[in-house]
Amino acid sequence: MSADAGRPDGDVYDWYVRGLALLNDGHAGAAEQLLLRAHEAEPDARNILEALARARLSTRQYEQARADFAQLVDAQPDDDYARLGLGLALARIGRFEEAAEQLSLAVAMRPDRADYEAQLHQVRATLKARQAADQTPMQTPSEGND
Repeated sequence: MSADAGRPDGDVYDWYVRGLALLNDGHAGAAEQLLLRAHEAEPDARNILEALARARLSTRQYEQARADFAQLVDAQPDDDYARLGLGLALARIGRFEEAAEQLSLAVAMRPDRADYEAQLHQVRATLKARQAADQTPMQTPSEGND
């Protein structure tokens, strides 16, 4: 068996391009496999990490997507798309306050993006609903109704 057994054909760039094509065609699981291989070969490539984070978000690997997007934000705080992705991942794992903060920053950076605003609106609505539910007194059964 050769040392390259199980290795995809091509080089890192080929894996990235094929991974993006798969992701854009709705095959996030297959894309994630190629993009993970590319990321392992080129761990400092932002474009590969962003695509991998997107694939992980699409395959419901929310905690890993959160970590990937957080790494992108840490390296480049003015990356609106990384903040959007981080906000989406945080929302999916139930960290709505943090999600709203990241999405607010993304909207502030790109006020022209209606999709960013829609995601922020959804998270804020969730927060509002949860706060209202927390303030609703618990109903207890009436005593002596038997």
